[in-house]
Amino acid sequence: MSLLPGMFIISAVLLVAAGVYCLLATRNLIRILIALEILTKSVTLLLIGAGYISGNMGTAQAFAITLIIIEVVVVAVAAGIVLGAFRHNDTLDTRKLNNLKG
Repeated sequence: MSLLPGMFIISAVLLVAAGVYCLLATRNLIRILIALEILTKSVTLLLIGAGYISGNMGTAQAFAITLIIIEVVVVAVAAGIVLGAFRHNDTLDTRKLNNLKG
């Protein structure tokens, strides 16, 4: 067996670590969105790796495409919310977002 399955897992774990660190270390809403993107990309990579290991690449690709489509919709909605919060409060810092009334 080749080293490719191990590389999938190592890469996914490194992406998860980078995403979690970025998520915990920052207070900027745009950086939080980027961290969530990194985390979902690691899940996509892990799905493709699991499909390669199990031999079900068609199923893994279908799941990955579905995940990417859902991810794009979620990021578009979240970016709209971030833009609205920025227009309302003139900041992207989460510590200064204290008046979130409708």
